[in-house]
Amino acid sequence: MSMRLLLVTALYLYASTVAQAAEYTRVNTSASQISFTYQQMGSRMYGTFGKFEATLDFDTDNLADARTTLHIDLGSIDAGSEDANAELVKPAWFDTEKFPLAVFESSRFTQVAEHRYQIAGQLTLKGITREVEVPVQLKPDNAIGIFDGELVLNREAFGLGAGEWADSVVSRDINIKFRVVAPQQ
Repeated sequence: MSMRLLLVTALYLYASTVAQAAEYTRVNTSASQISFTYQQMGSRMYGTFGKFEATLDFDTDNLADARTTLHIDLGSIDAGSEDANAELVKPAWFDTEKFPLAVFESSRFTQVAEHRYQIAGQLTLKGITREVEVPVQLKPDNAIGIFDGELVLNREAFGLGAGEWADSVVSRDINIKFRVVAPQQ
């Protein structure tokens, strides 16, 4: 009887360990979102990027091989008004004629708590590359992984907002939030 109980317990422990492992290798961009907030003349402003591509190779049991890339079409910005959208693609800001994409390429995933990770990588924006670290929370939900993260970007570090925009009309810190939805494999 005790041998049978031991076998059942061992099978349960194995099954629960396997159930906790999850692999995500595709991104559903139509269900995902990239947004940003900032202060302009004391008012909080909100915007989104409508077009982006992402790759993901993430196995919760193999973080050493985890990778992700993100390519954001900067011309797809929606900052809430046509005037703002037209201004942001100009050379003082994104200069989308020369630099149409912002690119993030991960270099390391580190687990910091259950379902919480720190993703280090290179962010290239307007031809300038900087090392960034992004805290991400994985919310597994019915065989779908929802990866929520936020990055505070110092716009001056990437040459954004030159000329008349270099003053404090627009906050130097831009809060970028993302929600990446990926089906579990």
